[in-house]
Amino acid sequence: MNLENLITEKRNKDTFGLDKMSVSEAVTLMNQEDKKVAQAVEKVLPQVENVISATIEAFNKGGRLIYLGAGTSGRLGVLDAAECVPTFGVSPEMVIGLIAGGERAMTIAVEGAEDDLELGKRDLIHLALTKDDMVIGIAASGRTPYVIGALDYAREIGANTGTISCNFNAEISQHANLPIEVDCGAEFLTGSTRLKAGTAQKLILNMISTISMIGIGKVYNNLMVDVKATNEKLVERSKRIIMQATECDYETATLKFSEAQENVKLAIVMILTQTDKKTAEQKLISAKGFVKDTL
Repeated sequence: MNLENLITEKRNKDTFGLDKMSVSEAVTLMNQEDKKVAQAVEKVLPQVENVISATIEAFNKGGRLIYLGAGTSGRLGVLDAAECVPTFGVSPEMVIGLIAGGERAMTIAVEGAEDDLELGKRDLIHLALTKDDMVIGIAASGRTPYVIGALDYAREIGANTGTISCNFNAEISQHANLPIEVDCGAEFLTGSTRLKAGTAQKLILNMISTISMIGIGKVYNNLMVDVKATNEKLVERSKRIIMQATECDYETATLKFSEAQENVKLAIVMILTQTDKKTAEQKLISAKGFVKDTL
């Protein structure tokens, strides 16, 4: 394994003497390095857009979005997938995060899992991957065997594939239809890709999941109208969203939220179209879930 040419493994000349810096000096320097991440992501927005378009297409065909990676990259994919459930009201099966080594690897490194070329393939077979699914491999280094094996299998059965890596000419890019390669420069702490590389991956994952959900009607204006009210805070947020979308008062929002069986989007359509629950449901079905198209 030759790591010397990987951007993510190079030493950062600006952070030499890190262990001799004061806390103030270190946090200032780290903040300066972090500022470079958004600028690096900006350079790959056309590639991100292509992945989002493919993901929306997969959703419209009834397919799933599947992230997979190892270590920090895998954890970020699992996190993004998990947060789609309450934010957009989707089932846990619609957006899935796989990490080399399974759930245990979320907190404890599983020795050898990321180097297993067959493990990624087996994980996708276990999910009964289909050609309608979108598979995105995440690897800061761009060379993780677990990811490569999975991508090769996905392409073999006809599923669309994308990647997110933090090195140019990444090996995983050769195994996907839609690669994203973002260069954030050498890490603040040499080789610690949970830092700038991880931040870049999180920013890109935020874009992919959020904008793909917008593309299938999960957002009205800039409101998360498919939010699931799974706790007291989200119940109150749901009512506030109804108020913001319809300009109704709190009492009306509370009443319609209850009548809609805590379905925010449905309550909004009931108010804006002045219809009952059944009629509003039919309107949403006809509009394929887009509030704007029911009006």
